[in-house]
Amino acid sequence: MAKPAGANEMRLMAKDPDDLAIVAACLQDALVPISEVQYLSDEQRFIMLLNRFRWERQPAGRQTVTASKQDASFHDADDYHDTEQRIHAGLCVDKVLSVRSRDIDLKQRGKFLSLLTLQQDGDKLNLLFSGGGVIQLTVGELSVFLKDMGEGWPTQWRPDHDRDGVSVGKGRE
Repeated sequence: MAKPAGANEMRLMAKDPDDLAIVAACLQDALVPISEVQYLSDEQRFIMLLNRFRWERQPAGRQTVTASKQDASFHDADDYHDTEQRIHAGLCVDKVLSVRSRDIDLKQRGKFLSLLTLQQDGDKLNLLFSGGGVIQLTVGELSVFLKDMGEGWPTQWRPDHDRDGVSVGKGRE
């Protein structure tokens, strides 16, 4: 069955702490190439491209699609009901006055970060990464946008966290 373009595409906007908590939950365990992190100071905009784990699409069990032996099987990424998924997404934060980082070398463009959460503390928006790294944005007001891009793809790796908050994975990508 054909689906309209963007039918399963997530688009979220955060203007207050409650909204931010939802965006943060959707971005937990997103993988971020450092090469895709950018601050556009003239536009007061911080952007980041990432691939996020689709927490909202958890498999409801092993579902299989049956077809006759003579039929070829065609499906898109959203038909992988029995698998975990990742999807490319873009994060945009507007009204950013300055950007600082701690324990992250933004010049190592070939490295990846694992995003744990977003936290607001007054006029600071902190992006917290595994390993203790932080990117801190000073914002004039909270204005955060998240948008999925493209189709999801199946992954065998499901993020998991032990009691100490250390990220470990189950399965493999």
